[in-house]
This record gives sequence, C-alpha cells and structure tokens, in this order.
Amino acid sequence: MSHERLRKAKRTTVGAKQTLKAVQKKEAQLVFLAQNAEGRIVDPIRQACIENNIPVELVESMKVLGKACGIGVGCSAAALIEE
Repeated sequence: MSHERLRKAKRTTVGAKQTLKAVQKKEAQLVFLAQNAEGRIVDPIRQACIENNIPVELVESMKVLGKACGIGVGCSAAALIEE
C-alpha cells in the first residue's frame, strides 16, 4: 500500500487544511484522500490537485489514513512532501 509511504517520509502533512496549503504552494508530491471523508472537506483539495497536476490516491477510510500517518484518530487528507 503506497499510503504506508507516509510513515517513512521525511516530511508530510496531516489533515485537510495543511494538505490544501501544501497543494496550493505546489509542495506536495502525492496526496492521499480518505474515501469516506466528507466531500465538502476533500473536494477543494482534489480540485487544487487537478489544477496543480499533483497525483491523488484514494485510501479506503479515514481510520486507515490516520494510522498510516501515525496518529490515533482518523484523517481525511494527507500529503507526501519529501520522501
């Protein structure tokens, strides 16, 4: 699972606000979005990724994405900044 790359990465973002900022600054190399996250939260990130040609990978749930980020709660979005 490529979202496991988040755990080993040198720099990441965790959460919708930080991920959107990284995408807008074109710092994100790859963005992960939870499939069960609310559209109003992840749709602006998805749109920014399209505009900035940043690949998006869907993760099965917020719980799985949170675990991949090394946090004990669910996470709607995360980005790989530097591996």
